[in-house]
Amino acid sequence: MKNLDDIMAMAQNVQNELTKAQAALDTIEVEGVSGGGLVKVRASAKGRIIGVDIDESLLKPEEKGVIEDLVAAALNDARAKADTASSTEMSKLTAGMPLPPGFKLPF
Repeated sequence: MKNLDDIMAMAQNVQNELTKAQAALDTIEVEGVSGGGLVKVRASAKGRIIGVDIDESLLKPEEKGVIEDLVAAALNDARAKADTASSTEMSKLTAGMPLPPGFKLPF
């Protein structure tokens, strides 16, 4: 049964590495930007919003709708960049694994 023991050990190792990689994603920061830099959102590669920066020139009551649109756009930009960073980091981990074509691990 050595082969089964080896497979189980390898599966446990992969699980440990995935856990470490998931934790590391929260330390990678990306920045979403909209309005030519007037609104910026910082997020982790895991998708956690870290901060929002709104240029003072937008802080007028008549600009409320514009600000809301720019914040939403910056959040979406940050989310897209977080997804890209996450995929990049996870692909480094799975690069040496013999996975079937098109198989995606759950992250």
